[in-house]
Amino acid sequence: MAVCARLCGVGQSRRCRRRQRNEQQDQGSDSDMDEEEGERIVGQTQRRAEAGCSGGPDSAVASAGPSDAGEDGSGHVNTAASSRGNPRPPQSLADLPPELLVEIFSLLPGTVLPNVALVCKKFRQILNTETIWRKRCMEEFGMNEDLRKMEAGGVCSQDLYVKRVNPRVKSGRFMKLLPDYEHMDYRDVYTHLLHPYRHILGLWQPDIGPYGGLLNVVVDGLFIIGWMYLPPHDPRVEDPMRRRPLFRIHLLESKKATVECMYGHKGPHKGDIQTVKKDEFSTKCNQTDHHRMPGGRQEEFRTWLEEEWGRTLEEIFHEHMQELILMKFIYTSQYDNCLTYRRIYLPPARPSDLLQPGLFKGTYGSHGLEIVMLSFHGSSARATKLTGDPNVPAGQLTLDIDLRRPVVLPDLEQQRNIEELSRLVLRIHEEVQGDAGQHDSVAPPTVKSAEEEGACGGTSGPEPEEGDHGACSDSCQPGPSRSSSPPEAQPFVLPLGVMARNEVYPRTCRKCFYGTGLIAGHGFTSPERTPGLFVLFDEDRFGFIWLELKSFSLYSRLTDHLPHAHAPNMERFEAMLRNMQSWTS
Repeated sequence: MAVCARLCGVGQSRRCRRRQRNEQQDQGSDSDMDEEEGERIVGQTQRRAEAGCSGGPDSAVASAGPSDAGEDGSGHVNTAASSRGNPRPPQSLADLPPELLVEIFSLLPGTVLPNVALVCKKFRQILNTETIWRKRCMEEFGMNEDLRKMEAGGVCSQDLYVKRVNPRVKSGRFMKLLPDYEHMDYRDVYTHLLHPYRHILGLWQPDIGPYGGLLNVVVDGLFIIGWMYLPPHDPRVEDPMRRRPLFRIHLLESKKATVECMYGHKGPHKGDIQTVKKDEFSTKCNQTDHHRMPGGRQEEFRTWLEEEWGRTLEEIFHEHMQELILMKFIYTSQYDNCLTYRRIYLPPARPSDLLQPGLFKGTYGSHGLEIVMLSFHGSSARATKLTGDPNVPAGQLTLDIDLRRPVVLPDLEQQRNIEELSRLVLRIHEEVQGDAGQHDSVAPPTVKSAEEEGACGGTSGPEPEEGDHGACSDSCQPGPSRSSSPPEAQPFVLPLGVMARNEVYPRTCRKCFYGTGLIAGHGFTSPERTPGLFVLFDEDRFGFIWLELKSFSLYSRLTDHLPHAHAPNMERFEAMLRNMQSWTS
């Protein structure tokens, strides 16, 4: 209140004190004046806003007209000023025309507007203007829909309902699934939906044991929706990410927000969201019978397999891969009732970075495609798993690339020889081990500060020939510009005998560096760092050759827009990486 009084210059003025005394003396006549003046102010500002008259201070003053110019802040005519033909200069914020106050209040954070309304009646009446709250919804939460023009088919209804409920879009059944927007306004949406749930917007990692995941909570029309991001079907690493809604929040006609679970195949049903602690929340389904299917677990498994892998179990001929898939279904299906999420950030970008950091999707042998986060820490680049597997779980640093040790590729004939490539990389590996002295490369990796060396990460399969491979997904926002002339591309070919899940890979590369990847047995047993070659193809693709496993991973950037996901600073991001690693250790 005191802040708003200083802002407005009227909180302790004689005029406001006189108004307060008048309110105590005659409440009845004042309420009549309130209603009449409020209708005049709000109606005037709404009409001018709709007519495009709120373009700026100059246009607003010009539109005020002679009648406005001769009134002071309390609505009384200044006869002296009128007789001279010149308006009296405004003495405080309350003396400004209503349309100018709408523009000023539209620039304030929505959290302070209730205090502004306590200053005086005029401010309270102006804050009923929809233009102010619409701008707050757009600028603070990215809402860009017009509530007055919102239609049932415009709230991601195709994504949310048609595939799972399969009603006719114009049918009564479908319309009942959507809330009634007719009586809603931007102030209610801001006050009862967006502001109370602002703390869950952004990127989150679900706690699903070693498998992890990526959840993006966004404002979508009149909904807050939690989208689970899934990699494309193996091995199509270049395809876009898939999305599946897990929950949504929206307003009822009573202006009360309700949470609905979207899991399963029977449409939205009752759910709940609880804040566990800072940067952590949980979701709970109150009607898990909606997750069950008439055909029982077998039908649920077949449906899950088609969504997760894009094929039937009979089409997966490798017996070991079938075991891994069945294991994942049994494990993850235990979490359809309650899930806990921890906040994650996109890595900050710096001008010296080799490429734009961010999220990538990539191939991991029998485990399919997984998601990693590429970040830069001084002289090293690190890839951290956001999704994982029973060998190397989510949260572990799968790749550690030493940017101080570039590798010059031989000619194509020698590149095809795995022994020649291994000789080049192993020579660097021995130098690194010698420089490290007594450093134990088998010890579980830990995240260090940007000034320190060291990293960890990697991948592995249950058997050496099926080890984990690097994966990538998701891109960040455009970062600092780099050299306008990229380095000249050089021919690249995979050595003979190296397996690749996707045989389509770029035939030229920009740079190569020595690096290590993390491999382990089932249950993250006996973790070991193994040497390999990092290959930068372009800004959105890189690869890693696992020399010991004789396999190749191709990583492709995820290009989805991810609002509310950037780290406040590098220190917070590195603290998040350390916490992420401890979640799955």
